[in-house]
Amino acid sequence: MGDPRRQKKKFVVPKRPFDTDRFEQELQLIGSFGLRNKRELWRHSTDLSNFRRQARNLLALPPSERQHSEKELVNKLARIGVLEQPVLDQVLDLTLENVLERRLQTIVYRKGMAASLHHARQLVTHGHIALDSARVTTPARLMTVGEADRLAYASKSSLNDQSHPARIAASYAATKVVEPVDDYDERSRGGRDDRRGGRRDDRRDTRRDAPAKPAPKVKDDNVEPVSNEEVDPIGDEKLE
Repeated sequence: MGDPRRQKKKFVVPKRPFDTDRFEQELQLIGSFGLRNKRELWRHSTDLSNFRRQARNLLALPPSERQHSEKELVNKLARIGVLEQPVLDQVLDLTLENVLERRLQTIVYRKGMAASLHHARQLVTHGHIALDSARVTTPARLMTVGEADRLAYASKSSLNDQSHPARIAASYAATKVVEPVDDYDERSRGGRDDRRGGRRDDRRDTRRDAPAKPAPKVKDDNVEPVSNEEVDPIGDEKLE
């Protein structure tokens, strides 16, 4: 039988483990495309880097030597819908968003078959999506242009019913108006006092500006009250 093949990583981790700019960009892409973790993002990033490296190596060759390999690479990227025109120079202009748009999960959501990107991932993994009557359960699969048009609900899926709550939610999500992002970001950055309308600050300022109350007088039973009349320290007679 021989020894089993060694499993190798399908992605390359970033060289700088702690980079604030990269963290923000990765989190934005993960939220925008409903990815599960950063490994999925790194896998597609590695694929994009391989496409670019092949294009750079081919551009360094004479046109006569690169003709066959150039045609294979360009046709492959055009078939999955990444390239609009079969030109080798456009491969260097590709971004990670172009690759993520061709995921099965993203296409299911773009076609209005799911209420959100996370809902689309759930439908794919649970076997509700079919390609040519065959179930596909890989959300990260890169779909070709022809395959994207042949996607449908599985034959035994309960989502074939038009009155299914998930179908109603998907149709509503496709037509609803999205709230502006700037307004959402402004509210999300506000603290606890901003959400309460600043009432806490108002109460604090009112207490600070209010006049101080006089200290209450404490009555001591052991101290006898002193009269306003002057008393002779020697005798009990009053001074005239």
